[in-house]
Amino acid sequence: MKLEFVVNYNKEVIDVDPGERLLDVLRNKLGLTSVKEGCGEGECGACTIIMDGVAVTSCTVLAMQAKGREIITTEGLEKSGELDELQESFMRNGAIQCGFCTPGMLMSCKALLMKNPNPTEDEIRRAIEGNLCRCTGYTKIVNSVMDVIEK
Repeated sequence: MKLEFVVNYNKEVIDVDPGERLLDVLRNKLGLTSVKEGCGEGECGACTIIMDGVAVTSCTVLAMQAKGREIITTEGLEKSGELDELQESFMRNGAIQCGFCTPGMLMSCKALLMKNPNPTEDEIRRAIEGNLCRCTGYTKIVNSVMDVIEK
């Protein structure tokens, strides 16, 4: 089946199998390896992307459900060789440790900031509820988002 959609601001047209997951298409056909597979069940958040402005777990979305949609992955946050302010803040505040959860965390936080540029700490914590991290304890991630808001 032909899938037409926009990924990281570029129109893509690719062939996909009817049962293929969006996660697999992004990683294996488009080479967007920031999209990680953790649990494969939508519970860990490692595969989180932004689809039409909403954070979604790409392991729970069939590729054809993305038809006509706009997808942003962590690779799409970078503009003209410059990291997004949220990526910079994650680095500055030590919110990156092993790095496995980082892309999903970034996408959940970015989706929140796109919808609400001035969230409260509670709103940030709710936005990352679906993302598991074993290294940071979440505080540095929340602080990174708060840092972006304050700037």
